[in-house]
Amino acid sequence: MSTEYKFENHSNPQAEESIKGKVKLTDLLSRLNQEKKQERKSTIALSVAAISAVTVFGIILSL
Repeated sequence: MSTEYKFENHSNPQAEESIKGKVKLTDLLSRLNQEKKQERKSTIALSVAAISAVTVFGIILSL
């Protein structure tokens, strides 16, 4: 009985907003696509940096 009272009187503004607010699927999908593009760009940049480092190291060793 005391737990019911505590639960009913406990207010969480974030929970109330999430219940009232609606999430649009298109917004979530567009955000997911943007994150994928950013991840691809960072992966490509890291790969280019690694290949460049290996190439420069190989050139230095061949001298």
